[in-house]
Amino acid sequence: MIYTVTVNPAIDYIVQLKELTLGEVNRMDYDNKLPGGKGINVSRILKELGHDNTALGFLGGFTGEFVDDSLQELGLRTNFTRIAADTRINVKIKAQTETEINGQGPQITAAEVAAFSQQFEQLTPADTVIFAGSLVPSLSNDFYLDLIKIIRSKGAQFVIDTTGESLLKTLPEQPLVVKPNNHELAELFGVELNSIADIVKYARKLLELGAQHVLVSMAADGGLMVTKDKVYRSKAPKGTVINSVGAGDSMIAGFTGTFARSKDPQEAFKYGLACGSATTFSEDLATREKIEEILPQIKITEWEE
Repeated sequence: MIYTVTVNPAIDYIVQLKELTLGEVNRMDYDNKLPGGKGINVSRILKELGHDNTALGFLGGFTGEFVDDSLQELGLRTNFTRIAADTRINVKIKAQTETEINGQGPQITAAEVAAFSQQFEQLTPADTVIFAGSLVPSLSNDFYLDLIKIIRSKGAQFVIDTTGESLLKTLPEQPLVVKPNNHELAELFGVELNSIADIVKYARKLLELGAQHVLVSMAADGGLMVTKDKVYRSKAPKGTVINSVGAGDSMIAGFTGTFARSKDPQEAFKYGLACGSATTFSEDLATREKIEEILPQIKITEWEE
């Protein structure tokens, strides 16, 4: 089983109007309410690809009920931990400019954390856990790391989509894959990356520190995958960029779901790139149809030094 973890999910309340005037009564032209969260995005793409998965996290109040009901209507399997506080609402205003007002997230008690953590005691070596998204302020910075240690003690795999010091702290636990972009990789090591050779050099440092596979996205220049034996590259497919939200989550889902089934990193890389690109070419997260349309454009070659 693949499990996704969204610690701080939300209702994304999208409001559209021609012009927003501060200090006045404004009337919207359109509104929509959607379940939001990076781990939830991963679960949605995994389902599009036909990979069985369960969405985990914390949900509370009437807002949490809406998120869970919405996900079940999408056909997702969920097992969220119930909390006393309300799940947050993020307001996204689309007018003459785009403005976002994001909630901080609920207070989560020690008892609620303990109930959530207990789920990981049942993991087996056949399972994979994907952590994606921010923590709530009431949780310690080591919350993910404490769970990762439980996961690894059960022989299960984990993926964490984060950057900076938070990423470095997890590397000794050997994440299945890490996914910095070229700018995040440069920032991680305090260097300038001026060539593919530079990117490969520092991606290999992540392998030395414990990562099993390293994906580096390079926007219009495509992507790289660095393993202990090989370096693979693919140019970006052609298409009109419509949406960047969820592209990274889609890439993680494509790679992890495919690898869990095939254990073939090259095939997993191909699906990861296709899923990420398909989302950028879509209004919302990619559909299976869009992913299959993009897949033939992904040409992977072995990079030679």
